[in-house]
Amino acid sequence: MREIRDVFHLAIPAYDLDETVRFYVTQLGCKLARRYEDRVTLDFFGDQVVCHLSPAPTEAVVIDALPMYPRHFGVTFRDKDDFDRLYALCKQRELTFYSDVRLRFEGRVEVHSTFVLCDPSNNLLEFKHYPDPRMMY
Repeated sequence: MREIRDVFHLAIPAYDLDETVRFYVTQLGCKLARRYEDRVTLDFFGDQVVCHLSPAPTEAVVIDALPMYPRHFGVTFRDKDDFDRLYALCKQRELTFYSDVRLRFEGRVEVHSTFVLCDPSNNLLEFKHYPDPRMMY
């Protein structure tokens, strides 16, 4: 069974490693763990995200046309203040939002706040907070 000291690992494409580092480290506040010619490894809120250099699409991508489901990842915060602080930071730094903060499943026990960012390689990142911690999983 996974223990708290274990780290989840996710690999995603990155079209430009400099832009990837600027977004995740400089703007979002993640820690750069390692950088190579073909990838960067990040401490993404306590888990490991590896951004592998990949060919960019030959056609322009329209963010609104990207399907969110099933292609996204992110963090579910236990503390609403942490969620709110990250949201404020993203707004202040004018990051690209796929969808701004909103409530999902309002009126149900699984109600939660959510917002989704789009990184420079069009990966979608969702951040959530459930008032009822039983709904995190």
